[in-house]
Amino acid sequence: MDGRIYLDHAAAMPVHPGVARFARQFPESFAGNPSTIYREGLAAQAAVAGAREKVAALIGAEDPASIIFTSGATESNNIAIRGTALRNQKLGKRVVTSAIEHISVLNPARDLQKNGFVYTQVPVDRFGVIDLDALKAAVTPGTVVTSVHSANNEIGTIEPIRDVAEIVHDRGGLLHVDATDAAGRIPVDVGRDGIDLLTLSGNQLGGPDGVGALYIRPGVRVQPVLVGGGQERGLRPGTENVFGIACMGEAARIAKEEMPEESRRLRTIRDSLIDGITGIEEAYLTGHPAERLPHHASFRFSRIEGESIQLAMDMLGIAVATGSACTSRTLEASHVLLAIGLAHDEAHGSMVATLGRRNSLDEVPRVVNAARETVKRLRAITPL
Repeated sequence: MDGRIYLDHAAAMPVHPGVARFARQFPESFAGNPSTIYREGLAAQAAVAGAREKVAALIGAEDPASIIFTSGATESNNIAIRGTALRNQKLGKRVVTSAIEHISVLNPARDLQKNGFVYTQVPVDRFGVIDLDALKAAVTPGTVVTSVHSANNEIGTIEPIRDVAEIVHDRGGLLHVDATDAAGRIPVDVGRDGIDLLTLSGNQLGGPDGVGALYIRPGVRVQPVLVGGGQERGLRPGTENVFGIACMGEAARIAKEEMPEESRRLRTIRDSLIDGITGIEEAYLTGHPAERLPHHASFRFSRIEGESIQLAMDMLGIAVATGSACTSRTLEASHVLLAIGLAHDEAHGSMVATLGRRNSLDEVPRVVNAARETVKRLRAITPL
């Protein structure tokens, strides 16, 4: 719709124009199963191999074979958490996550708990930064896998992954990092950061929906969550989504190339948006004031509901989020906001704005004015 301002890139990103151009190189007659060895199959193999190299380059993985493709971040997280824990349970039956991980990390860990594993959540501070002393206490020699995301999708806080990795590895465990919201926006390097397994989403890089990737450090043993054929080293059976994988690879290449300049541009817009909205009475920034994703601004407003804010802003032509897209339909308070110490009524009044390539600094006054108008109107009619 003309005149709309889209500020929910953490939930879904438009496909990058460069990826769309790349996609057009595939003719309508393109067909080929990478498991076959005739000409069309070899072309499909080459497309997948090329994508593997591009994704590996984005995250500093030396061996492209360490990348397996999945249907998205949720599947990657399940393979990383459940697959690693089940394959290595002779080393121990303990799993650790931070308290503010995405639901696709928390629920696999809870599922393992139902099957005899000990599951521990590590608290965070009021900014959403993991408590490293609590992590040291939680991770024991029997902890098989620890999962801490690069950055939180609801409040934008960036985690100290290198410090986390040091703690986990000192105790002989494996570290999984969900980099869905961080990759392509801040530098991620699996070697430098000491990461054993890492999750990526194709759409969050500017590629299509329905495709993701999981980095597995060479030597790490993981068992499949699904069983079937031998595709993707047997860890993700089923015929590969060749078109989606190829496009994700191109999205990764473009993200790596554009990240330094685009992150600087988005940071300027983000800071202006934060300055404007925190000037509204009883409006507060959530997440870390400095160590946050360059495209991410998140707020809470006293005495109003997030769903009402979202609907009112939508009527003014602006799309924003309230909590995670994967959990906001429950109408329950965000587990992330509760974990940083907010009361239930405070956690319900959240608004999240995540920026993308099409947003500009010129849009900020309109967004701030719309938020101010929305908050004033809703507070005048709220029973809270």
